[in-house]
Parts: sequence; structure tokens; C-alpha cells
Amino acid sequence: MRKKVKKYDRITKSDSVEKLKKDIVKHIASTMGHDPAFAQEYYVYKATAHAVRDRLVDRWIETQRSYYHREAKRVYYLSLEFLPGRFLRNNIVNMGIEDQVVAALRDMGYSLEDIEEVEWDAGLGNGGLGRLASCYIDSFATMKIPAYGYGIRYDYGIFHQAIENGFQVEKIDNWMRHGNAWEFERPEHLYEVNFYGNVREYYDEEGHLCHSWENTQKIMAMACDTLIAGYGNEHVTNMRLWAAKSTREFNLELFNVGKYVSAVEDKVLSENISKVLYPSEEAFEGRELRLRQQYFFVSATFQDIMRRFKKRKVEYSRLPDLISVQLNDTHPTIAIPEFMRILLDGEKLSWEESWDICVNTFGYTNHTILPEALETWPVDMMERVLPRHMQIIYEINRRFLQDVRGHYPDDEERIRRVSLIRDEPYRAVRMAHLGIVGSHSVNGVSALHTHILKERVFRDFDELFPGRFNNKTNGVTPRRWLLCANPGLSLLITKTLKKGWESDLSRLHALRKSADNRAFRAAWRRVKKENKARLARYIHRKLGVTVNTDSLFDVHVKRIHEYKRQLLNVLHVITLYNRMRSEPQQKVSPRTIIFGGKAAPGYRMAKLIIKLINSVGAVVNSDPAVGDRLKVLFLPNYCVSQAEKIIPATDLSEQISTAGMEASGTGNMKFALNGALIIGTLDGANIEIMEEVGKENIFIFGLTADEVARKLQEGYEPFDYYNSDAELKSVIDMIYSGFFSPDDPHLFKPVVDALFRCNEPFMILADYRSYVQCQENVSNAYSNEEEWTRRSIRSTAGMGKFSSDRAVLEYAREIWNIEPL
Repeated sequence: MRKKVKKYDRITKSDSVEKLKKDIVKHIASTMGHDPAFAQEYYVYKATAHAVRDRLVDRWIETQRSYYHREAKRVYYLSLEFLPGRFLRNNIVNMGIEDQVVAALRDMGYSLEDIEEVEWDAGLGNGGLGRLASCYIDSFATMKIPAYGYGIRYDYGIFHQAIENGFQVEKIDNWMRHGNAWEFERPEHLYEVNFYGNVREYYDEEGHLCHSWENTQKIMAMACDTLIAGYGNEHVTNMRLWAAKSTREFNLELFNVGKYVSAVEDKVLSENISKVLYPSEEAFEGRELRLRQQYFFVSATFQDIMRRFKKRKVEYSRLPDLISVQLNDTHPTIAIPEFMRILLDGEKLSWEESWDICVNTFGYTNHTILPEALETWPVDMMERVLPRHMQIIYEINRRFLQDVRGHYPDDEERIRRVSLIRDEPYRAVRMAHLGIVGSHSVNGVSALHTHILKERVFRDFDELFPGRFNNKTNGVTPRRWLLCANPGLSLLITKTLKKGWESDLSRLHALRKSADNRAFRAAWRRVKKENKARLARYIHRKLGVTVNTDSLFDVHVKRIHEYKRQLLNVLHVITLYNRMRSEPQQKVSPRTIIFGGKAAPGYRMAKLIIKLINSVGAVVNSDPAVGDRLKVLFLPNYCVSQAEKIIPATDLSEQISTAGMEASGTGNMKFALNGALIIGTLDGANIEIMEEVGKENIFIFGLTADEVARKLQEGYEPFDYYNSDAELKSVIDMIYSGFFSPDDPHLFKPVVDALFRCNEPFMILADYRSYVQCQENVSNAYSNEEEWTRRSIRSTAGMGKFSSDRAVLEYAREIWNIEPL
């Protein structure tokens, strides 16, 4: 009997190359409106993207049909950020058509490497939160979990970072300037979102109190879908992102009387909601816009969820059996009162039934313990922007506190701590508390982070809701971060282990025995050398600096923040510089120290740290006494596509956050997966990575989370460390005196002043000596080429646990109660 095959499986490799070429040419002409004979790389990129998207659509349609056919439970992953990077190579690798695309482009006179450089990184996220969400969407598709990502289709990213005179300068990230070849606009999925207005109370015919939200401002949300391919299967899911559309495009009456700006004012103001990721909150209007962004995408998402649910024609009590909603951090937690509003006011369910459905539908992932990141919204703003939701939050809080008083009748201090409404310094809604109370599952993202949540940050809630808190350690997709980003290493691994590790990362453990194979170590080093040469060419093109590829590539790339301690790294850089100047004949392992990352536009200290890095680099890099033994670089505009060049070339990865402050980190996982060794504190996922790769294959230093907490409690005096360590004192004095800023000697005074704050929370001076000594161990280890390579191989071999595939399967089985299709 003839085997039935799907449409896209019938194409042989040779046929598909010819078909791809024909489709690319067709799209250059019919989609782009250009003569294929004169097509530049931009047209070839867009046409290739459309040709690949055509093939994705076939698989996506089959996937959606399978969901309906199987009546599968759906998961909705709500995130204000996604950070997918470029789509072209990731899609063709996951679809198994990379060779065909390479051949088709080569036959046309182009290379895939040149064509993919045309694509801009999608400006849909900022840092680890958005990148994690994108890794999880990739794993949903690869593990065949019926799940979608929901967020906002921003017209502009957070900003494009330029460095001018050493300072960060924010410029427009107009990533959509040429459109988005991967996106499908869905005008048939257009939903009305309401703001402001008032709530009218009335009684229905049966005497029940009802609420009607009236006289609102209305904005339309239009769905925009981007398809995401699973690896090695035909499963394709999608991100559904919402774009704001005005209910009134144009006022002809105003236009006709010469009021041209006023004629389009409504449209401009309405569509601001999806204009830019993270508007500045320094102004009141920016803070309110961010609240409106959060409600905008939550409201549209729940209208979409309910549209699908109502097709089932089942009782509402079954809704949690058919739908799970995961809240990625506090940003989407306004979904809880929104869902209650739909069930209470729209579907006329009782409070008790609505609340039971609500709690059993939601899961909440917490990503931080930093107070400033545990989002709060002023009560007066909530009452004005979302008056009905504030009423519902009041009622949730009233019932919750009533229950707490039942357990702890005389503990008003506990009531104050757990209330959803904070009174001081002004009345505000604690969105993390709302997420905990309104969800059946609350998870941290590393073992240490979850422990801190349960024991410190949310201890009261853990006592109130035994079993609600759980851990789901983060993971990264090996498709993008090894298979796509590091093809040389991927090929070496595949030759050694055969295929299959790409979707079962636990197989990497078998590499450990290869660490003792001399020929394998030599091959491993050749791959690293090629990756370092590629990065060196990129650095020269971007910065005009030539780096020594035999040097230790010491990399610190992540969001610029005091707790991530780029400043501690700078202190070590200056220490190395001073040692090289004072002992020029001393043999040291040469280093190229690479920084990268963005500072929030309003975060002045972080921006001054960027300036300090560049100022130190300017002095070090121009000093002939140092030569190529030490180079200090800041690569501007760190993003996913840049990370794909940096990570495979890295020898040493800096994961040096203050212990207890990094929830997990995923950069540590990406670097270790690519054979970099980590220098870090016992923070976040570093602890679990150490357990997997072995203590001898990671460099650990500094205070533990408990020791940090104890020091802060007892009183930490930074001056004690400054006065007792001559080398540290010299480094600090150089910064303070203007050695690195002769034209403005007091420029870095605020940086030094921050270091000497009483109870300085980031423990930079307290950890300095331990860090410097640990870096000496790194240098000694790097000088032994064979031993360093062994450790590098074991680092990669120990990363099986840190796949996003493992993580999403844990979410699926332990929170969402579903199995892969």
C-alpha cells in the first residue's frame, strides 16, 4: 500500500532547490515589484523570506487543524516582551531546508551569510525576559505543545544604542522601516479595547447587582501573526502580537476647515500604545502609557481566547481543562481582574464560580526579587484608566484579607504585608501579590531564586498557599544558540554523537569521555579559533580595533545594571592594567575584555558605567606598554544577532551578579553550551550549572546570598575594604582623581560615591579581592591549553539540563496538565 505523505514531504532535495529558486524569483517580481535580473540583496532577502514563509504556512495550517481535530487543550503564554532575533536562518534550520536554501541562493549568485545580514533583529524585547519567551516558543513548536505566544507588535524597539564620545546615545530602533516579511496581519481579528469611563451599577430582573463599564475611550487591537517552526517535525505555532489601530482614521470635517493636525490626532494618540517598547516612566504620561500597553494586549488576548473557547460549546466550569494561561512576570497580571470582569459582567457567572475558574486557569512566573522590578500601579491611576478593574481588585483583596484574618486573627502586620494594596509612600496595587493570589501556580526560575521567594520575599504567601510555589529552572533553545549560532561546533558534536542531540540535549553528556581524546580536543580548539577569528573581523569592522585571537576572550555582555556588576569587572581591568605597567616583563595570559549591553535611558548610573568602560578602554588600548596583552572594548547595540557572533567565540563568560539578586540568567547557559567557562558568584542558575558541569569546570568567587543578606543586616562598611587593600585603593583613586577622564576630572565621582554608600547593596568592594584572585586562577588555567580545552568540553557536556525543551515540558506536565501531541 502506498504511503501517504504530506504535500511538503513530496519535494526531493534537487527538486526543492529548483522550486525555491523559482519561488524567490517570483516573489522578487510579484511581491516586491522588482526586476529579478537587477535585484539587490534587500530584495533577495525579502523574496527568500516570503518563499520560506510560504512553506511555513502549509505546516501551520496542518498544525492548527490537528489542534481542533484532537480538541487539544491550549496554552496561552502572555509576555510583554519577545526577543526572537532574526528569523531566516532559524526557520530554515528548524524546517530542515538550510542546504536547499544555500544551494538556491548560491545558484543565483548570493550567499546565505550575506542575505541574512540584511534582516533586522525584531524590536520586540529588551533582555533576558523576552529572549526566554522566544526560546520557549521555539520549544513549544519542537515539543509539539499546543501553545501560543501573545504580546505587542511594537513599531519601534526600545532604542538603537550608539556610542558617542564614550556615552550611550539612544536612537530610534526603526526595525519595521522596511516592513516585516515574516508577519501576517489579521484584520479579521480586530478587537475593541476600552479605557477610562465610569462604572454604572444596576440590578437585573432577579435582583443581582450588575456592573456596566460605560463612556470609555476605545482603541482597536489587530492581530499580527509570526509563524515559528518546530525542529525536525512539521509542527508550526505562532506568536500573535497586537497592533493598535484607531477607531477613527481621519476626521474630514476638521480637515475641511484647515485643522490638518487635529484631523488625524485621534489616530496618532490611539496608535501610540503599540509604538514603542517600554516608554520612559520618568514622565507621568509615560507611566500611564505603559499601564495602557499592558491592559491593551491582555484585553485583546482574552477576547481571542474566549472566541476560541466558545467554539467548544461547553460549560464554563470546564474552561481550566481546556485553557491554561501563563503570565510571564508581573506585566500581564492585569489579566486576572480582566478575566474576572469577563466572567462576572459579560457571562454573568457568580463571584465564587468566576474566581475558581480564574485561579485554576492562571500560572504566574516571577522573574525577580528586586523591589523596583516588582511592579506596582498607583491606585488613583488605576481608578481613572481601568475603573472596573480597580473595583474587582478591591473585592479580591477584601475577600483575600478576610481569609488571611481567619488564619491569623490578631496579626495586622501580616495583613499589611500581604495586602494587594500598599499604603505607603502612596496607595498602589502590588501586581506581584495579585499574580500570586490569582494563580494556582507561582514559579521561580532557578532553585536559588525559588528558595529566596519562599523564604524571604513571599514567605507569608508560601505559608498561606502550601504547594503553590514551585521551581522551573530556565532553559535556552539549542537550535538557535548552538545549531544556528555555532555551526562548526554543532557539526563536530554531530560527528561524535550522531544526530538527535538538537532536540534531546541530555545526549551531550556523552561528550565527557571525548574530553580525554587528544584529536577531539584539537578539533574543538580549531572550531573556537575560527569563531574567534570571525568575531575579530566583526570587531574590526565595527570599532576599527585589531584584537589578538590567541588572547583570552573575556566577555561581559548583558543589560547594564549595578547588580550585574560591570563595575566590578572594570575594577579588575584597571588592576590588570596597573600590574602590566608596573611589571612589564611579567608573563601573563593576554586578554581581550569585551563588554556589551544597554542601559535604561533614565538609569544615569548605568550610563555613567558605560562611559567609564569606554574611558578605561581608551587609555588601556592606546598604551604601548600594554600592547596586545590587554584590550578593552565596548560593542554597541548588543542584540540577538550580535550575541550569535560573540557567544561562540567566548573563552570566559562573566556571570558576576551580587549573589541573591539574579533570578536565573540564561546568558550563563548559552555561553557554557558553547564551551565558554564561567566566572561567577553562587547566584541564579550558576549554582545548578556548577552542579552539572562540576566544580572544577567553573570559577566561583565571592559572598553567598546568605552572606550578603547577613552583611546588610549587620551593617556593611565599604571603606573597611578600601583602607585595607592597597591595590583596590589605587584603582579607586585613579577613577576618582580623573586619570581616565582628564578633561573632566570629576566625571566619575558619582560612581565612586556610590561604591562607598553605607550598606552599598551590590557588595562590589566586598567581593573585589575574591574576584581578582579568582581571575588569577583563570589566567593560570588558560595558559594550559590542553587542560582548558578539557574543561571547555566538559562545560558543554554538562548543559543537557538547561534546554528550554526540558523547561517547557516541566511547565506542561506540572502546571498546565498537558502532554505533547
